[in-house]
Amino acid sequence: MRPILTLRHYSHDLIVHSHDHAQLVFGLSGALDFEVEGCGSQVRQQSFVVIPADAHHACGSPQGSRCLVMDIPDEQWLLDSLGEHAEASRRLLDKTARLSLDSGQSQLVSWLANSPVSDPLIAQQGAVLLLASLNHAQPVELTARRLPYAALDAHIEQHAAYPLQVADLARIAGLSSARLHARFMAECGQTPMDYIRSRRLHKAVTLLRETVLPIGEIASRVGYSSQSAFAAAVLREFGASPGQLRREAGDKGQ
Repeated sequence: MRPILTLRHYSHDLIVHSHDHAQLVFGLSGALDFEVEGCGSQVRQQSFVVIPADAHHACGSPQGSRCLVMDIPDEQWLLDSLGEHAEASRRLLDKTARLSLDSGQSQLVSWLANSPVSDPLIAQQGAVLLLASLNHAQPVELTARRLPYAALDAHIEQHAAYPLQVADLARIAGLSSARLHARFMAECGQTPMDYIRSRRLHKAVTLLRETVLPIGEIASRVGYSSQSAFAAAVLREFGASPGQLRREAGDKGQ
């Protein structure tokens, strides 16, 4: 059986996934950037984030952070363990949120973090007590705004011939790499690197259709050192080779 309570250390390494159970992440030290279903926030001391079951989320901590994580076993566990508190806890766990802790809740989180949570009895009883205490936790605003696509596209256009990293776009968007990744997945259904590749290839098609530049030169201008790799990427993206796209454009112009 999966542990109910665990202590976890987060780093700059990006975690992107979902799971079939609800999860609560309580800040102990440092700051953890979180993005859940397109909504972003930061988990610090005296706050926690609710991740509903099956919610796609990403997190990372460039400076490092330490958190207490509660993995909810299942609906039956809620009913059996929380009794009359079960329905309020179910409502809490059904919606993405970042919430603040009062002083008593913060003390309980700290006590559990310094207890042997690997002991099943301590973890079980501690999780029940903590979860029951959260029924009136105060929500903190989660931000959800559209990505600055014009600025991102301009940067990709300007630097298409050079290596581009997710961190470059994250700086422009004012987000962490974790939050940028989740935002792209929520808004575009693709990763930032997929977006960069697609923008480069669309730029290449424009050059193929509107200029007489050699195909190798166009490949170089959009970041491909190998013409064969460029041709394969164009074929995957558009279902036609660079030569075919150029010929089609010429046929239409006649």
